[in-house]
Amino acid sequence: MFLNKPWLITPLVVNLIRIIEKKSVNIELGLNKKVKRAYGIDEIALVPGNRTLDYDLTDPSWEIGDFKREVPIVASAMDSVVDVNTAVELTKLGSIGVINMEGIQTRYENPDEILNQIASVGKNDFVPLMQKIYSEPVKDGLILQRINEVKERGGIAAFSGTPQAAINFKETLNKSKLDLFFLQGTVVSTEHLGMEGKETLNIKDLCESMNVPVVAGNCVTYEVAKLLMDAGVAGLMVGIGPGAACTSRGVLGIGIPQATAIADCSSARNDYFKESGRYIPIIGDGGIVTGGDICKCLACGADAVMIGSPIAKSSNAPGKGFHWGMATPSPVLPRGTRIEVGSTGSLERIIKGPALLDDGTHNLLGAIRTSMSTLGAKNIKEMQEVEIVIAPSLLTEGKVYQKAQQLGMGK
Repeated sequence: MFLNKPWLITPLVVNLIRIIEKKSVNIELGLNKKVKRAYGIDEIALVPGNRTLDYDLTDPSWEIGDFKREVPIVASAMDSVVDVNTAVELTKLGSIGVINMEGIQTRYENPDEILNQIASVGKNDFVPLMQKIYSEPVKDGLILQRINEVKERGGIAAFSGTPQAAINFKETLNKSKLDLFFLQGTVVSTEHLGMEGKETLNIKDLCESMNVPVVAGNCVTYEVAKLLMDAGVAGLMVGIGPGAACTSRGVLGIGIPQATAIADCSSARNDYFKESGRYIPIIGDGGIVTGGDICKCLACGADAVMIGSPIAKSSNAPGKGFHWGMATPSPVLPRGTRIEVGSTGSLERIIKGPALLDDGTHNLLGAIRTSMSTLGAKNIKEMQEVEIVIAPSLLTEGKVYQKAQQLGMGK
């Protein structure tokens, strides 16, 4: 229809080529600086289609390593979220809890005393106290002890460590009964330039030399996700800076809003699967508070989510009503804070209900399955295919009374 309007053909073709080549529409920030528009979880909404399902037909299970889990939720490796007790209970609930291998559990024989100190200190004294507490060295014996405690009680032993910890404690972990290792940093890449004479981590070598599957993160781009998959990771954590207690975005200025980050990394997963036949689950990590947030992450392409603050609210959590970021104790540049989250119910109530609250923070599994039922998605793979729209007013439209009275979605 453009043949008789040649003045339309050139710009149309050029723009189509640009979109195809870039896979996104770039915006001009200024002279010689093009930027990509990225979206957060709060800016999108899921669209019901022409099919709904009975609740009992939904199956939100997923697989990581050798484990198939009923609940697509992983509890963050944060000292306020997971200890031996919560790791065991989360396993029984069909989820996974990850213990921080460089946290209080592996530095102190009696972590409860330390956790009480953290819960009782004032705001101004918090960071210095944390820096002092985390200056105590991690002990090989306590790593093995905590792993054994989880295994002896029937739990999945999933532990998390930074790249440096992976170097220092790899042999200890390989001698243990560990089930999963989460290699975790603010940003993890396959190429790191280190100082001469200083050992750096080769992720491919780590994946090949560890006796258990290695889940790595965090990353936010297609390119890095693909490289990590090529390196042999068994799962990928996606998200930089959106966590409730994380201040990395303010301190470092780094991050990609979660909806876009998950969509880009899940695209890398799909392409990698077509090329290799190996499926690498994507775990959305950070900024996920409610059941609705989880559902939107799944729709963006995640296979599961990693959450911290929602689990920290449980009466079982080691944080005693408080929650803090993993980088809070940094002796040089703290990138986390302590927030008060309170205790709203048992771990079982938060994961499986029944809910006592109306704000989406209880019965997360029920929220996932109800959303899947409404959207006509039988499983996670179908959930990843549902329609999404940009909806910046989703959480505020018509909610003036809730906001004014701080009820429901207005809290």
